[in-house]
Amino acid sequence: MKDLVEKISAQFAAFEKEAKAHVENGNKAAGTRARKASLELEKLMKQFRKDSIEAAK
Repeated sequence: MKDLVEKISAQFAAFEKEAKAHVENGNKAAGTRARKASLELEKLMKQFRKDSIEAAK
């Protein structure tokens, strides 16, 4: 679970960096990378929810 939380943190940092570049600088490629990172974050968050529920049992 700790490893998963670290992956989520790293992926969010990547998303934040790319989203800032897109919004502040108008970098279209960074927008694409931010969207890709958000999809990966979604997968990781679903896995976290699944693991968290399992650990609570």
